[in-house]
Amino acid sequence: MSETLVTLIVIFVLAMIVGIEVIKKVPTLLHTPLMSGSNAISGITIIGAMIVLGWGKTTLAAILGFVAVAFAMFNVVGGYLVTDRMLQMFKKKEGGDAK
Repeated sequence: MSETLVTLIVIFVLAMIVGIEVIKKVPTLLHTPLMSGSNAISGITIIGAMIVLGWGKTTLAAILGFVAVAFAMFNVVGGYLVTDRMLQMFKKKEGGDAK
């Protein structure tokens, strides 16, 4: 393995550990509102993954770029669906009882 690849793997693992620790410290009530903000970050991830996918000089780079685009899109769509469901909870229901 090249030194650069080992360095990138170490950075990736450290980023995962830091991400898990940060998420564990967020109160449960804030997870849904923070998901809306994470959609912007996932959008940036999609752009970066598409660049990797387009510039991929090896098959591995193309596969990893495709997987990154798929996971980021899954995160964005899921985040918007959860946010939309949360906002639906705050809408007044039509045809309510007039008691």
